Amino acid sequence: MTLETIELQTRETPRFSIIVLHGLGADGNDFVPVCQAMDLSPVLAHGGLRFVLPNAPHIPVTINNGMRMPAWYDIRHGDLSQREDAAGLRQSQAQIEALIEREAREHQIPPERVVLAGFSQGCAMTLMTGLRHSRRLAGLVGLSGYLPLLAQTEAERHEANARTPIFLAHGDADGIVAPARAQASLQELQRLGYDVQWQSYPMGHEVSMAEIEDLRDWLIRTLTAAATSTATSTTSD
Repeated sequence: MTLETIELQTRETPRFSIIVLHGLGADGNDFVPVCQAMDLSPVLAHGGLRFVLPNAPHIPVTINNGMRMPAWYDIRHGDLSQREDAAGLRQSQAQIEALIEREAREHQIPPERVVLAGFSQGCAMTLMTGLRHSRRLAGLVGLSGYLPLLAQTEAERHEANARTPIFLAHGDADGIVAPARAQASLQELQRLGYDVQWQSYPMGHEVSMAEIEDLRDWLIRTLTAAATSTATSTTSD
């Protein structure tokens, strides 16, 4: 199934894409105001920018009494490390990878100029997909989420993204995704050698202006580095 998307674009022929994955029960519209408000003008000096905000399919969610809602995978237990929906995670991974491929095919934006980002379940899907993707991505952003299938990550990760920069942020009063779960994810990523910038904020399961400002600075550095890297690669070829 092809995912429906909301798409924002700064120029007719953009050079970069940021794919933003929403959380449980939400949709792509949730992060449109954030994308529109974020000042990434230093990046635009290197080329235009696309935001792609897909909508997750509607599926029954066990923890919400089986109610159908937008979700990237089922949540079966309050402890997010228990009874994980591996099949659902892998199905959404394939759909998100198809979006990455579409950016290259239809917009001539290769994976190395694509940032994958997400909030809560979207964060889980960002890490699930990004660490396993067979081509290098520009960066991974995870807000208020965690690393799913943590114990399988080392065996399933792909070398292509072993050095991809990662931005992780979490509220220290998060009552949905416990800070301890996020910390366990951080520790596993660091153990595996990933380049992680970790930020915590005095907030719950939400997004704050301080967080968005830190993310903006990280995106500018990351996309500028991607522009320089791909320009150097093109010149050397």
